[in-house]
Amino acid sequence: MPGEASCTAAPFAALSPGFERLSFEDVPGWQQDTVVDAFHAFARSAAHVETKPYRSGSLGIVLSAFAPAYTAARAMLDAPDADERAARAFFEDHFIPCRIRSEDGGPGFVTGYYEPEVEASRVKTGRFHVPLYRRPRDLVDVDDSNRPRDLDPYFAFARETDSGLVAYHDRGAIDRGALTGRGLELVWLDDRVDAYFIHVQGAARLRLQDGSVMRVTYAAKSGHYFTGAGKVLIELGELSPEAVTMQSIRAWFSENPDRIDEILWQNRSFIFFRETQVGDSELGPVAAAKVQLTPGRSIAVDRLLHTFGTPFFIDAPDLRAVDGGPLRRLMIAQDTGSAITGQARADLFIGSGFAAGEVAGGIRHKADFYALVPRTLLGG
Repeated sequence: MPGEASCTAAPFAALSPGFERLSFEDVPGWQQDTVVDAFHAFARSAAHVETKPYRSGSLGIVLSAFAPAYTAARAMLDAPDADERAARAFFEDHFIPCRIRSEDGGPGFVTGYYEPEVEASRVKTGRFHVPLYRRPRDLVDVDDSNRPRDLDPYFAFARETDSGLVAYHDRGAIDRGALTGRGLELVWLDDRVDAYFIHVQGAARLRLQDGSVMRVTYAAKSGHYFTGAGKVLIELGELSPEAVTMQSIRAWFSENPDRIDEILWQNRSFIFFRETQVGDSELGPVAAAKVQLTPGRSIAVDRLLHTFGTPFFIDAPDLRAVDGGPLRRLMIAQDTGSAITGQARADLFIGSGFAAGEVAGGIRHKADFYALVPRTLLGG
């Protein structure tokens, strides 16, 4: 391809060999995408890092390399002409596209997520009886400095006891009452399946009984491994792999209400929440990158590998539910998730509410990933 070379051949590069340097002309659909919304998403991260920097990912796109782009983005927000033309010029001036393939050398993979919107109550009632919990005081962060020898290295959280740190209560134990009576209930829902999918998505917009709106977002988790309900249902022969979507899982639960615990308790991971500001109602919740997500322009990535704020152009030829045609658009890495692992893997934030959930639940598609790498890393 024109201008194609290894990114690691550039004089100042410290990137993983998995990056393949291209030009913007080599990126399918780059000229057809409207990138101004992606620019505004990027600019929100630029504003955030002024006070609290992001951690750099292990693939070599270090946060310091974004400094010129972040400075320019903040300046553009105050300019009257931050339009589509200026946004495209901004990305082309400050970045170089590099294809990044999956670890096996093939295309990447995308799924979708959304912000559920359901009714809720701040007090328990006959209808609203399913709690979302605050983070417990005995749930502590774990790293190499305090990890007991017998605690799985995967665990980033543990339970503090008089005799030391142990694995925290899992989903089954909590559902059976392990946290009852501790005043940890943040809000109450009327449906266990809705609560489960809020756990999966990590955030929710809640319509309270007094007419107000409340937003909750991830605060911590029990530490146990995540096991999706879809995977369990496949292994039990209840659903075929190609049939698994959020909608098909919900339908199965509706048809088998007496087996909900059997399936959900195989996912030992449990999420704790905190209330957050509603913020801009047109945007999604504040996520891992500490900015509100932009529908259709924010993605969740593997935080260990990638640096928040990195722009990715994603080409998913078979994904038509978002744009009505092949999905080819610029998105910004602003979230993460325990199921999002790998260098060419992303979860696309679709938006809030039922319609967004209908789209997000059906996204399971192969995609090509083009990371926009700061020119400061590649010698211009």
